[in-house]
Amino acid sequence: MESEAKPPFDPAAFLAKVGSGKAILSFKKNQNVFQQGDVADTVFYLQKGRIKLTVTSEQGKEAVVGVLEPTQFFGEGCLIGHPIRIATTTAIEECVVTSITKAAMLAALHTEPKFSELFMVYLLNRNSRIVEDLIDQLFNSSEKRLARLLLLLAHFGDEGSPHPIGPNINQETLAEMIGTTRSRVSTFMNKFRKLGFISYNGTIEVHRSLLSAVLHDKPEIKQEE
Repeated sequence: MESEAKPPFDPAAFLAKVGSGKAILSFKKNQNVFQQGDVADTVFYLQKGRIKLTVTSEQGKEAVVGVLEPTQFFGEGCLIGHPIRIATTTAIEECVVTSITKAAMLAALHTEPKFSELFMVYLLNRNSRIVEDLIDQLFNSSEKRLARLLLLLAHFGDEGSPHPIGPNINQETLAEMIGTTRSRVSTFMNKFRKLGFISYNGTIEVHRSLLSAVLHDKPEIKQEE
């Protein structure tokens, strides 16, 4: 009797289900997935919700360094030998997360080419985003950094219509992410609203005119501080 053929590996199904070395976890708003300084021995994959990454300096100053969206990995530093977490990850809304032990993650990367390809694409996209963020911080004004961040959070450039930015991304979080004060963000947001670039009533709706202003370096958005 011939043995049944092994079904093709499905990365999405692998990440969505409980299995050997895998668990599905739920986190409430403001709950930490892990904290800076925790032992690093697990990789995580965000299925639902948004998570912010924060880093705290030795002097106690905290900065938001990123916001994770569904289908993103995090905590992968353990795969290259990081013994502890270098940032804190906190749910900014209800989240569903897949946890994968280091051993299970390495086994999947070694044996499943489709999963390796998925993870490689994630790493390349993240590296590109980090370079873009660095250039943004070095050469652009706070106002233009805010415009770019709003476009990213609204998923401009992705397939489909732009997403509204929920109330969990508040002006204080935006200020921390672009390295300025909340009062300046408030000023910029009011300006963008008056120019018709955005509208907000509980959620922030980003309009295509903001993308046009950024791409064409229109004077409405200042280049210098």
